[in-house]
Amino acid sequence: MKRFSFLLIIVFSMTFSNAQNITDALRYSTETLNGTARFNAMSAAFGALGGDAAAMTINPAGSAIFSRSSGSASLSVVDKRNKASYFNTNTEASDTNLKFNQIGFVFVIYNPNLESSLNKFTFGFNYISTQNYDEDLYIRGTSNSSIDDFFLEQAQGVPLNLLQLQSGESISSLYRYLGENYGVAEQNAFLGYQGFIIDPLDPQNPGNTEYTSNIAPGSFNQEYTSYSSGYSGKYTFNFATQINDKFSLGLNLNSNNISYRQSTYLFESNNNTGSLVNKVGFENNLSVYGWGFSAQFGAIAKITEGLRLGITYDTPIWYDIYEETIQYLETQRTVGNSTLNAVVDPRIINVFYKYQLRTPWKISASTAYIFGKHGLISFDYNYKDYSFSKFSPSNEPSFSSQNNKIKNELKGASSIKIGGEYRFNQLSFRGGYIYEESPYKNKTTIEDLNGFSTGIGYNLGNYSLDFSYSRTKQEREQQIYSIGLTNTAFVEAINNNYTLSIIYELN
Repeated sequence: MKRFSFLLIIVFSMTFSNAQNITDALRYSTETLNGTARFNAMSAAFGALGGDAAAMTINPAGSAIFSRSSGSASLSVVDKRNKASYFNTNTEASDTNLKFNQIGFVFVIYNPNLESSLNKFTFGFNYISTQNYDEDLYIRGTSNSSIDDFFLEQAQGVPLNLLQLQSGESISSLYRYLGENYGVAEQNAFLGYQGFIIDPLDPQNPGNTEYTSNIAPGSFNQEYTSYSSGYSGKYTFNFATQINDKFSLGLNLNSNNISYRQSTYLFESNNNTGSLVNKVGFENNLSVYGWGFSAQFGAIAKITEGLRLGITYDTPIWYDIYEETIQYLETQRTVGNSTLNAVVDPRIINVFYKYQLRTPWKISASTAYIFGKHGLISFDYNYKDYSFSKFSPSNEPSFSSQNNKIKNELKGASSIKIGGEYRFNQLSFRGGYIYEESPYKNKTTIEDLNGFSTGIGYNLGNYSLDFSYSRTKQEREQQIYSIGLTNTAFVEAINNNYTLSIIYELN
């Protein structure tokens, strides 16, 4: 029953609010390990080290550690695997792609006044992909709950005459009208009614507001697929200075962007006695675009020749976000001895009003010890308060509800990163470990993240070639829908990242 393409008639429908929720807030508030190969190989434990283009995106004072102007570029192969368990049925889906994930440079300007306490100034730019949204998920199992709950819950209270085609109306025009004048719940109720999944209790009353299902209770074979793509990126403009060869201060001004697309499809079938509808295919497509601003303030202190300490404060990101959705429903039902198919395809793109999202602030403390030219070890601690996230305008009822849910369910979360490097002639051997605490108070909706990394580098004088491999694992509960059919699958997400970087330093 699944369609593989859309024939779109593009009509813009302005609706009041989409179903933004706590999952969206977390999606745009989290970052993955990404940067140069050296940065990734040491699990991004660079807060007190600097001297790397990607490192200045976590502590802006890090660019002042450079002794020469430098530039770098990185390519990554990202392999994501999701193992799902749904009512004792296990499935797996994977996605592998090549990404241009980092490019940056730093210009070092020494102060010609040797008596000045300001030794040098640095100006830098870096781009990193802070999140890769390319991901496939496949869930299959036999449930005792049906998709009819999704449509019933949103239909209750909606007058029947809003769901019925009037003279001269089409599926597209009424779907658009509901979006412009009511909202998403009414559009979903319309789909369920026109697809014969739900019927009014009093079909002769245009003001009827109660509905019943044409799908009988029992067991339901369900397949749920989710395909997502896109990225979030950070463009960093950096300014830093070094004082008395001991203290470095830096500032980052960041332009952040989001490009996210998701397509989900649920196929459900049943052979339940008394069920008039035996097959349902429900497709939802979401496109998200966003732009935001943030800043970072950082410092690095050289305590002894080997010991360094670093501290950084990241402001929230203030995003403006735009969303578009497309829906499609098809059903198969039995009428007498006949099998009939119904297709409800509005071919309408819902374009939602712009909304704002404020992501959490973050504070980081770091330490590193450098063993001369032989190697180093570093440690970073980060604290990020996810309960600080907020949708705006806050007087919008759905946003107010979600903001309360964010405060009640999310919390401040700590993370630690440990990295090390050993140098032997022109070769460098690297490794790291990362741990991130769950942002949820219950720690089961999303569990803690653990990962490790390793890598190697080869110095060719002005050029360096670096390679890294990193792996993270995190388990979560994946809810099918947030309304009605709220069954959850247990998902184990494994992320493998292979990165190659080239670095050039000016004489």
